[in-house]
Amino acid sequence: MPRILDQPRYKCAMSAMQTVQGITGALPILHSGPGCADKLQGGNYGGSGHFAPRIFPCTNLTEKDVVFGGGERLRETIEHALKVINADMYVVLSSCSSEIIGDDMEEVVRSFQAGGKPVIFASTAGFKGNNLLGHEWVVQAIIEQYLQPAAQKSKGLVNIWASVPQYDPFWYGNLFELENLVAQLGLIPNTIFGYDRGIKNIDKIPAAELNLLVSPWVGLSNVKLLQEKFGTPYLHLPTLPIGSFETSKFLRAVAGFAGIDKQKVEDIITENERKYYYFIERFADVFLETRVMSKRFVVVADAQYSLAITKFLVNDVGLFPSKQYITDNTPPEYQEQIREEFKQLNYGITAEVSFLADGYLIQDEIKDTYFTGYPLIIGSYWEKKVAQKTQAHYLSVSWPVKERLVINSSYVGYGGGLKLLEDIYSVVLTRFN
Repeated sequence: MPRILDQPRYKCAMSAMQTVQGITGALPILHSGPGCADKLQGGNYGGSGHFAPRIFPCTNLTEKDVVFGGGERLRETIEHALKVINADMYVVLSSCSSEIIGDDMEEVVRSFQAGGKPVIFASTAGFKGNNLLGHEWVVQAIIEQYLQPAAQKSKGLVNIWASVPQYDPFWYGNLFELENLVAQLGLIPNTIFGYDRGIKNIDKIPAAELNLLVSPWVGLSNVKLLQEKFGTPYLHLPTLPIGSFETSKFLRAVAGFAGIDKQKVEDIITENERKYYYFIERFADVFLETRVMSKRFVVVADAQYSLAITKFLVNDVGLFPSKQYITDNTPPEYQEQIREEFKQLNYGITAEVSFLADGYLIQDEIKDTYFTGYPLIIGSYWEKKVAQKTQAHYLSVSWPVKERLVINSSYVGYGGGLKLLEDIYSVVLTRFN
């Protein structure tokens, strides 16, 4: 019998519509039933900033289409979208039903590629994978069906690939801060998601001298494809840099790969660390004298945040990790490499990690864990109840986030580490106040 997944931490692959919506001026066209679109959209995660979150064409497949095929309905929907909605790029996404009935969607989309606006297709049926894989497939479609080789490389241009738009509540702020860090090194950052990016930045992708992937696994297939198609080397950094230790490490790694003068990099790091520790010293009494602060912590999140926050809390804050949980259904081929990252903590500390997506099982284990005082639980909305049962300090940072609004905040960089400390201690200080 199929196993029931309690409190899932991801959606199906067609949720990659949110990746499309993260590209200003791009429009998803769904070849699906109306229920899929309504189910996958929604939440307090914002839209593209160009179209409202619920403005997207959909073929609204019916039983008749399932029996006789929905190819013509898709053709009509694309034609009408081109006439009515002024977008820079149209991305057709498939669903379970449209792929099961065997519609030749690629052929339909190809018939529009000679027109004035780019129309591309990504196979995102829910039975093929989750929204993180769907994100990769949308980027893959852009690479394979839209991008063309550049006449020449643009000196210092770096494509940055990191957070999955909207699935990561902090996606915009994180990308912005990664851009800032790369720019400090004298390089030119290029991202395709968020404000004033979109098609003009997509067009720059083949001209970059470097692809920078900041993610444990999401996007790795994309940067490999870019290397294969355009000869662009890539640097894969599994850890999203939060706080002083990992951010300084990040700057040294990018600078070393790009051939930037070492002394220049060390000067940049010294200035950033001086400012970072100025604020740490100002509030040292708070950090040292808050006796109810947790000594052990658990992170329940996707691989990106579980790894990044674990490293920050050990390396910068000095807390000790209990078992950490990765909930994004990480493909098996990446799991061992990620496990190794949890062994590379300071002071010889290692963290046990479990790849587990079932909320019931995760929370059952947390309830049976001995934390030595009040636990610190960093996770999603689903961890709120187990936090109450264990009298834990609780902070929601990963999807689904339902009780906080994140507009452009970020946990990346030196300032991001301070922001995370603010959020954690703001929770801790409410215990007796």
